[in-house]
Amino acid sequence: MTSASSPALDFSQSPINQALSPERKIELFTMMVRIRRFEQAALKYYNAGKMGGFLHLYIGQESVASGTISLAGPDDHFITAYRCHGHALSVGMNMNECMAEMFGKQTGCSKGKGGSMHFFAPDKGFWGGHGIVAGQTPLGLGLAYGLKYQGKEGCCLCYLGDGAVNQGAFHESLNLAALFEIPVVFVIENNGYSMGTSQKRSSSFRGCLAQRAEGYDMEWDVINGSDVYEVRAKTHIAMERARKEHKPTLLEIDTYRYYGHSIADANHKKYRTPEEIENYKQNHDPINLFRRRLIAEGVLTEEIADAINKAAQEEAAASVQFADQSPAPTIADISTDIYWETDNQTPASRIGRHFFDA
Repeated sequence: MTSASSPALDFSQSPINQALSPERKIELFTMMVRIRRFEQAALKYYNAGKMGGFLHLYIGQESVASGTISLAGPDDHFITAYRCHGHALSVGMNMNECMAEMFGKQTGCSKGKGGSMHFFAPDKGFWGGHGIVAGQTPLGLGLAYGLKYQGKEGCCLCYLGDGAVNQGAFHESLNLAALFEIPVVFVIENNGYSMGTSQKRSSSFRGCLAQRAEGYDMEWDVINGSDVYEVRAKTHIAMERARKEHKPTLLEIDTYRYYGHSIADANHKKYRTPEEIENYKQNHDPINLFRRRLIAEGVLTEEIADAINKAAQEEAAASVQFADQSPAPTIADISTDIYWETDNQTPASRIGRHFFDA
């Protein structure tokens, strides 16, 4: 499959979207709103000095994580880069544990030791949150290999930014995925600017980034990220290919971030024009478009949409209060969560053989 995004098509009529009940559609809309309100609260308190480290916001990209992860089955797994908050909430992590992690508190999902870039929930099939560009791609490949090895009908969605496509680890992962027929779906969240350099100035390509998959005899597709119905329809095809045929796919989802690469990116308004940002907000914002779509379908009303937005704002505010009031890690905590063997005092931990018997 070598297709480009097709905005003229009505992807709400695809079988996977036709199967959505009105309640599930509202849940999907609610998730997108919750991600945005969480991120806006994070931005406010990062600027207030409540958080350390970096903060990579997902504002503008909400349809990607929520749309793809809404297709999750019991044996599917997810791994992403450092812009991970939207994925974390989409797999079912709660705002309290996520906000507390960014505040560096014991109640955080990584006990305050990971921060914004290192959310994890293995019990929900979510394996982070990784700060090394493209470092998650071989890990996603390994997760998918494990599913095939164990004979499970699942796949791994491995997310990366457009800036990661030029890393060697990514290309090595594509090669092995195709060569060994691994059930992995690589998802390029293409917001156009890598860190702060436009795609045209940073990557050599002919039609699109996903077309590079042809060099590895791998299926690929391009998706309009502002249409959550298209995100679900096309991603479902790739996930089923992985689950049923053990064939990998490279997807490129065109999306956009409202803010900079991180909040430390002070120049994000200089390499993009105000008109460009405003055009996206007015004409391509995934939340606004889905809201209007659901109202037109008779699934949603303005009053219900406003109530969902208010509830999400209140939930985000409550998570800030929870994080602020939670205890900080102690000095003793610095020696825990280094090796599982040591934390659990296994025989291996007493002889220093943490990984091998000999």
